[in-house]
Amino acid sequence: MFTRSQRILILVLLISLSFFNLLSQESKQVSLFFFYETGCPHCARVDRFLRERIIAAYPVQIDSFEVHVPENARRLNRYASHFNVELKTPVVVIGDTLIKGDTRESFRDIEAAVRRAIRENQLSPVLILDKHSDIKNTVTIPAVIVAAAVDAVNPCAFAVLTLLLGTILVARKNRSQVIKAGIAFTISTYISYLLMGLGLFAVIRISGLERIIYIVVAILAILIGIVNIKDYFWYGKGFSLEMPEKWRPKVKKITSGVTSVAGAFGIGFIVSLFLLPCSSGPYIVIIGMLSNSATRVQSILLLILYNLVFILPFLLITFAVGYGLTTTARVERLRQEKLKKLHLATGIGMFIIGLGLVFIVVTGNV
Repeated sequence: MFTRSQRILILVLLISLSFFNLLSQESKQVSLFFFYETGCPHCARVDRFLRERIIAAYPVQIDSFEVHVPENARRLNRYASHFNVELKTPVVVIGDTLIKGDTRESFRDIEAAVRRAIRENQLSPVLILDKHSDIKNTVTIPAVIVAAAVDAVNPCAFAVLTLLLGTILVARKNRSQVIKAGIAFTISTYISYLLMGLGLFAVIRISGLERIIYIVVAILAILIGIVNIKDYFWYGKGFSLEMPEKWRPKVKKITSGVTSVAGAFGIGFIVSLFLLPCSSGPYIVIIGMLSNSATRVQSILLLILYNLVFILPFLLITFAVGYGLTTTARVERLRQEKLKKLHLATGIGMFIIGLGLVFIVVTGNV
């Protein structure tokens, strides 16, 4: 019923969705935040208790925060303000409860709070703290889907894909090969973008500069929006986020030489690097937002979702051309006709996201 390439695509999507579902289940675990100082014997005692007693007995996800990292110190200060107490490590926050110290009474309180949080399905500490004052937690599925949809209609990727499909159709005169090549290109693009996103997210988290990154991302989103809106009114003038002109002959040369499915898969990885100036704006913005507002598990989930949305137009074009519903010439003509509108849609979307991020920064919620 399905060709080999279609089965591979279905398998990749099923694996992604299965991983998405698995992480979703994990993200539903009760969250516990542990604030500590390196070298602190009291913190080491609490850490040992959490790992030997709590993790072993309860479905709890522990996020540890070294308070000498500026962002972690700010987070702890927000908890101190929220609970109206003076705090020094070790500190454990779970559900709506904060526990200090490493005494036996503290350990009993931690375990009691864990049981209550599980029984009452309490929100994670992040949401408990921020639910009334912090809108940055709106970086959830709707926000990611909107950003991915904006990214997905970028004109650069459409141009490369239609050139690739047209080349193979002319060389092979076989529509099944076109479908296989399009699917291979789509899968490799999905994998490369997901890996790049996960890598960038990890770098930001390790740097401990989440707040600075958040501010930079807010400015970046507004600038991306302005440049794309400019391209709607004055296309081709001044700075643009499209692929640089000097790169285009190289990309065209590489792509026009591909006539096999394996080549299409390989070209997806290579071309992804050339497409970064054109298509990475919304992606970088979302990654920056996630680095400061979501757990590691939630971020992986949302990056998987982002990239699934991102590749949907690739699949639509591939199957439309492969099954003869349209031609690559028509797709390219449509791309050229709608190019300015695509820039306008991207610009408005990014500008609105940027303004939202600026509001979050100005109101002190980051």
